[in-house]
Amino acid sequence: MTGNITLAMRTAQSGLLASQEALGTVANNISNANTPGYSRKVAQLEQRVVSGTGAGVQLSKVTRQIDEGLLKSLRAETGTLGALESTQSYFARIQELFGSPADNTSLSHIVEQLTNSLETLALSPDRTSEQADAIRWATETAVELTSMTDTIQDLRLQADRAISDIIVKVNAITADIEDLNNKIIRNETIGNDVTDLKDKRDAAIDELSGYMNINYVTRSQGDVVVFTAGGNILVDNTAQSVTHVAASGITADNTYEQGHFNEIFVGGTATSNDITSRLTGGELKGLVDMRDNILPGLQAQLDEFASELRDQFNLIHNRGTPFPGMQDVVGNREFVDSANQTITFSSGDTTMFLLDSSGNQSAATTLVTELGGTGPHTIDAVAAAMQTWYRANGAATATVAVNADRKFEIDLNNTALYTGFRDETATANGSTHSDVTIGFNLDGDAGPVIDQNISGFSNFFELNNFFDDGLSPTIHDSAVKLDTYSWEPAADVTLTFEYYNATTATVVSNTSTFTAASAPYTLQEIADQINDSTNGISWVTATVIQDGSGQRLRFTQDDSVTFTVADNQGVGGANSFIEAVGMEASASKTASFLNVVENIRETPGQMSHGSPQWDASLGAAGEYYMSQGDPTITQALAEMMTSSNTFETAGGLNGTTVDMATYSASIISYAASEADKNEVRYETQKSLKDSLELKSDNLRGVNLDEEMSDLLLYQQSYAAAARLITTIKSMFDALDRAVS
Repeated sequence: MTGNITLAMRTAQSGLLASQEALGTVANNISNANTPGYSRKVAQLEQRVVSGTGAGVQLSKVTRQIDEGLLKSLRAETGTLGALESTQSYFARIQELFGSPADNTSLSHIVEQLTNSLETLALSPDRTSEQADAIRWATETAVELTSMTDTIQDLRLQADRAISDIIVKVNAITADIEDLNNKIIRNETIGNDVTDLKDKRDAAIDELSGYMNINYVTRSQGDVVVFTAGGNILVDNTAQSVTHVAASGITADNTYEQGHFNEIFVGGTATSNDITSRLTGGELKGLVDMRDNILPGLQAQLDEFASELRDQFNLIHNRGTPFPGMQDVVGNREFVDSANQTITFSSGDTTMFLLDSSGNQSAATTLVTELGGTGPHTIDAVAAAMQTWYRANGAATATVAVNADRKFEIDLNNTALYTGFRDETATANGSTHSDVTIGFNLDGDAGPVIDQNISGFSNFFELNNFFDDGLSPTIHDSAVKLDTYSWEPAADVTLTFEYYNATTATVVSNTSTFTAASAPYTLQEIADQINDSTNGISWVTATVIQDGSGQRLRFTQDDSVTFTVADNQGVGGANSFIEAVGMEASASKTASFLNVVENIRETPGQMSHGSPQWDASLGAAGEYYMSQGDPTITQALAEMMTSSNTFETAGGLNGTTVDMATYSASIISYAASEADKNEVRYETQKSLKDSLELKSDNLRGVNLDEEMSDLLLYQQSYAAAARLITTIKSMFDALDRAVS
């Protein structure tokens, strides 16, 4: 009898203790009803059995009311939202920078003002005020491009530094997860409740998912292994250190692919641990995209506009000269090997003059005449022929040569004479004015193979530029190609790379041959061969860089020295590498340094507004002359600004043929469109994330009505167990009295 009563007492006691622990769980839920990240705890009760006989109740464990699958979905969407959210402030700055086409400070408005000033100047080309106004708006255009470039590069640098700041936070979070993992394992081993520790760990994982897209798995011991979406382990038994060193400064041609930005490493600094290009979400992804894709894309558009403006302006400006001509002029084109590089007059001829202070002809001839044919002629030979003619026709001490900077220089050394050039369709005096085509053989190979066709003799040497950027062709870029592009030559093609070594005063020339048998070649495969130590070019680094929705192949001279790239196919060659990939001197940084040539800025009268003209009534058989009121060049410049110009694909803007103002407005519209699209994507993603978060919170959050119901249930259970114990105690007392 006593044994049965004792068992009943212990059974009732178990109910009392179990109800007490369950009441504690309910109390904890109620007190944390408004605690962020807290999940509702559920007391799991189970029957206690001893020797096959029921012996009351016991608390098996306390569980969390969560949906792990829903949490994983929420964290994935949080990462996507983080990427969009991190770019919001940058797009706001971009909007402020680019403005709208109608803004008086916008690039398109300034370009329109430049066009208007040129049209006004064309009506009165000799008026100083109109000349100064045109120069002012041209300078304003260059200043605006430079200012926009500076802001874009500053934003890129800010993004890179923000990446470093986030890395510090990521390391702190992964260290917390490691610590919580250890505490969970220790406490679960001895049977302690670990649900609150798991809540803290979940909160850490939630925060981490906002910084980068992550995956994780839970082990049987209760710890989690966290790794990046690309598979790099962040936390296993220990937390891996994530590192990134921010750049100290950048320029417009700096890219991640070329190593100008440091990698984001997980663990050691091995290439396999670089997650920069493998980020799929989170604030880090958004910042990397902003730094390496979005902002460089906008910069590429500015550089494309700046280079087209420069080239078209200079082409026309080189058709004329300031009145009454030039006396000492240095071209801007830099020659690597003037003794072997050649030019050919592929079409037309160029008349060169000596003019007096009134603009009247003193002497005239054609270059084809003086050179003895259309060519090919080396650059040095062209200089020698011109010098000989100048000296024989009144400028006895004139010099024409490629100077120490390897640029074509003309110095008449005669203050009474001036020189100028006029391209014509034929050699005969007074032939129709039209740009000659100069076929340029870059590497002096046999044939010769013409590697480039340039319009205009003066424009080829860049003798009378209006815009200058002070840049040397130390970088060459291909056109933008799709990621799937490959080059498939039907015959072997040899690329020749040359530069002038100033230390040894020698021309360095190296080649790399691409065989038809190994074709097709992706851009990356081309880059790999150029970088290969056995059949590549040791002083050139080839890189494939992203540009908008495509990519470019970039060749960079390692010592930032001017170099040339040519192939043995030449212009029009069926297998030409240069033509196939569109390789040319890079436009990068053009917007950074574009400006009106200094002497024109300081003396607006040095701007060319007219060109040498032919008058058959002058002299015995006609002569050339310069007129101070000639508007030929300014009219052509104004027409160029409003005519269609060809812009290549750059930074997400497709190639197009439009006028200057329209393209500049397109840049502004593109920036606004990208900002709007980001805003729409952000709002959509935020709604999705909020919806999942609400669903998760409803599931794992504390419902006070449910808790009050459970509170009453466990209170009644506790009271019943207590009543049972009281009854059994009375039985023990009665039994004790009966025995005694």
